[in-house]
Amino acid sequence: MIPSQGRKIRVLIVDDSSFMRMAIRGILSRDPEIEIVGSAADGVEGVQRAIELKPDIITMDVEMPRLDGIAALKQIMVKAPTRVLMVSTLTNEGARATFDALEAGAVDYIPKNVTDSADAQKVFREELLRKVKGAVVSVARTVLPVTARITAPPVARVTKSRFAQHKINYVGIGASTGGPVALQEVLSRIPATFPYGIMVAIHMPKAFTGPYAERLNAKCSLSIKEAADGDVLKPGQVLVAPGGRHTSLVRHGAGVTVKTSPTTDYPKYVYIPSVDLMMTSLAEACSGSMLGVILTGMGNDGFKGMQFLKTKGGITIVQDEATSTIYGMPKSCVEGGVADEILPLTEIGFEIARVAGT
Repeated sequence: MIPSQGRKIRVLIVDDSSFMRMAIRGILSRDPEIEIVGSAADGVEGVQRAIELKPDIITMDVEMPRLDGIAALKQIMVKAPTRVLMVSTLTNEGARATFDALEAGAVDYIPKNVTDSADAQKVFREELLRKVKGAVVSVARTVLPVTARITAPPVARVTKSRFAQHKINYVGIGASTGGPVALQEVLSRIPATFPYGIMVAIHMPKAFTGPYAERLNAKCSLSIKEAADGDVLKPGQVLVAPGGRHTSLVRHGAGVTVKTSPTTDYPKYVYIPSVDLMMTSLAEACSGSMLGVILTGMGNDGFKGMQFLKTKGGITIVQDEATSTIYGMPKSCVEGGVADEILPLTEIGFEIARVAGT
């Protein structure tokens, strides 16, 4: 349930570290819009407190004694469904556990980054507040079954796209909150015979994009990897922009290649990696012969990129409100008049395949 206007956001903190419980409480309790209703030191206690207190959102540690965060999350989604924000370590193991949690129903995650560094503490504080407030207005989604690797082209209800005559050579996809699960759903519907390269930018930290690309590669029929400098965007391949840096695409001979840059090179882009930068540069590199797709996410990253793409003659698809975890990014495109087609999540992958005639 979304808190009514004027009512504070009720938060339950579940973490086996007393330091983290205090840190999270200290950050959230200073905000006049938030109320800490309780805390728990492990998953067993967390499930009990969730049932008793019925919070609006739970911050959930991943690694805990007695019952870990993912097991606790699964029980909560059955016994007292609510929005859960996972607090994850910045490691490959933490990334994999986070993606398991997102598939199990968590609405979002935040990397643990509370160190002696004042900058790191500031980033953690701002991200925690932003994601708690954003998660509360998110759509409580139904947990989708994990899609197995597809060995044959999926069958769609409609066999021909209204964009079938439109020339495209590339696809750019952007997402944020809710994006990891949404992107897997989309890519799993596209067959290995897809004739165009796909570039993805999704807001993730550096340690997460590599494991995420590996996870997608294991679950989809397309070839999927984390992008690196100089990679050529090839037909039937998906490149995932690396976290912690910005990614642009540049024309190189007859093809398009990846260029990654430190965030200091593009200070105007707040979200990392920037969907706007990826989409704009790809549209420029391919002279607009591309399809732009914006999935669920907080904020408006991607709108300017889609706007530029439209001026170049490209075509666009955005996720609809009903299936978006957070409608911010798609909404900005719809309200800005740059969405050619608005589709539910389960139809987007099929439509991408239909555009290419596969």
